[in-house]
Amino acid sequence: MVSSLRKSFALLLLPALATCTRPASPTGATATPAAAYFPAPGAAWQRQSAAAAGFDSVRLAEAIAFAQTQGTTQMRPDFSTQEEIFGKLLGPMPSSRAATNGLVLRHGYIVAEWGDTQRPDPTYSVAKSFLSTILGITLERGLIKDIKDPVAAYVKDGGYDSEQNRSITWEHHARQTSEWEGELWGKNANFIGREAFGKGERKPRALQVPGTYYEYNDVRINRLALSLLRLWQRPLPNVLKQEVMDPIGASNTWQWVPYPNAVATVKGKSMPSVSGGTRWGGGLVINARDEARFGYLLLRQGRWGRRQLVSPNWIKQATTRGPVGPDYGYLWWLNTEQKAWPDAPATSYAALGAGQNTIWIDPEHDLVIVWRWHNGSPNDLIKRVLTALKP
Repeated sequence: MVSSLRKSFALLLLPALATCTRPASPTGATATPAAAYFPAPGAAWQRQSAAAAGFDSVRLAEAIAFAQTQGTTQMRPDFSTQEEIFGKLLGPMPSSRAATNGLVLRHGYIVAEWGDTQRPDPTYSVAKSFLSTILGITLERGLIKDIKDPVAAYVKDGGYDSEQNRSITWEHHARQTSEWEGELWGKNANFIGREAFGKGERKPRALQVPGTYYEYNDVRINRLALSLLRLWQRPLPNVLKQEVMDPIGASNTWQWVPYPNAVATVKGKSMPSVSGGTRWGGGLVINARDEARFGYLLLRQGRWGRRQLVSPNWIKQATTRGPVGPDYGYLWWLNTEQKAWPDAPATSYAALGAGQNTIWIDPEHDLVIVWRWHNGSPNDLIKRVLTALKP
């Protein structure tokens, strides 16, 4: 699935190409460019020098040098602590991973890149934000009429028949407030049991009314993925590939790996149902460059070139804080209260996964930062990159 672990990684701050002539905003902040640059498929992604992109080159180099020192201590390179942390595996895990790596994009151009950004690795709960985007496209296609509709009105597989589950809406799933009860693929939604859930096991508690209580819960997100599969009637990786990844020029190295036992019968055919993370193995395996393309699609309000792949209205909804729980949208982490990343704009948001794996999007400064396998808060790098922007 992945190549051997690279022993070292180097910062690339490359001179501007002759075709990269976009001026930086004199104030640092910028609106969406009228004629935005979109990278072609493959490796021919244009670069700008730090100075051309509006950065102090010395400060930006210092920011990336800092990032290079922050390799994660949470997740061992051989994933040998995976079951101790998360519980018994259901799906496969690679034997190794890359060292810390990432990119900084401004106006779509690569301004900085470090580490092995072309190695596909598990990205854990970053997959949830990909699921959010599929949900948005599902609504746009009319497969769901309203996000506030009960899932039970669309999905008739028994998973929403109970009194607790029948009022769960698509929005409840997207905000992690569904309180869905039950078991899926051998894991209970209560997270009860040391063997099944490792350090993530929880004490029993009374379920609340759907929509009134926030709980970060992979079993419930996996239930959302299964429900979306039943609407599309084809595997969600195929949906993602056709609707998003191929149009944005992503590589052919990414995979969304299901658990072997996560198989549903749809119209008489057995189909794999994917997960919203890598907590129990499998999950979205992807490289940093493909994540940067996905982040840039969101930054450009769902547009790629002349095609509108994701509705701007959906992106606005998905990045709006809900009434319950933390600063959280539709499977996106937000900064509305500027508590998550105190040095970042309130309008910035991110896909986050264990490890740490981060895709941070900043519309105010027209920035995307992908930072993988790092230790600590994304704010530690964000503040350094933003400080490097010239006033």
